[in-house]
Amino acid sequence: MITKCTAADLNELQNVSKVTFTETFEKQNSPDHLKAYLDKSFNRSQLAEELSHPSSHFYFALVDGKVAGYLKVNTDDAQTEDMGEDAIEVERIYVKKEFQKHGLGKLLLNKALELTEELGKKRIWLGVWEENENAIAFYKKKGFAVTGSHSFFMGDDEQTDLIMTKTVG
Repeated sequence: MITKCTAADLNELQNVSKVTFTETFEKQNSPDHLKAYLDKSFNRSQLAEELSHPSSHFYFALVDGKVAGYLKVNTDDAQTEDMGEDAIEVERIYVKKEFQKHGLGKLLLNKALELTEELGKKRIWLGVWEENENAIAFYKKKGFAVTGSHSFFMGDDEQTDLIMTKTVG
């Protein structure tokens, strides 16, 4: 089941954000860089600001009533890159390790694609770490193509995210 997050979900959002990001990236990054990123990106005030932004949308994926992962999409001025008014950004799709390989990533991506159509957008895009081969393969299988790249900072470690885009409608 997918449910929309609200300000009342801040604690759960912070928890699932830290858990999923750590599970996904801790082996490839130094503890200091990881901690710096978690402290900056997933502190309560940062997440509260993101939750309250009218052009950002958060959704939980629930399994047996437990939060298994989440989706964050951005439109208009909330996008992390200026991709135009006809685009929607998938900023985050994170699924807890114990729930991976059960179709939740696909379910969350489908929700993002539904929103793209509902909002009348023509393109959906995301950034994915160039070393995350599983995610890149997943998005290619779903019709996304690499259209560029941008820098992503894990603490003060500059990394490269591939920008992947799909035209819809």
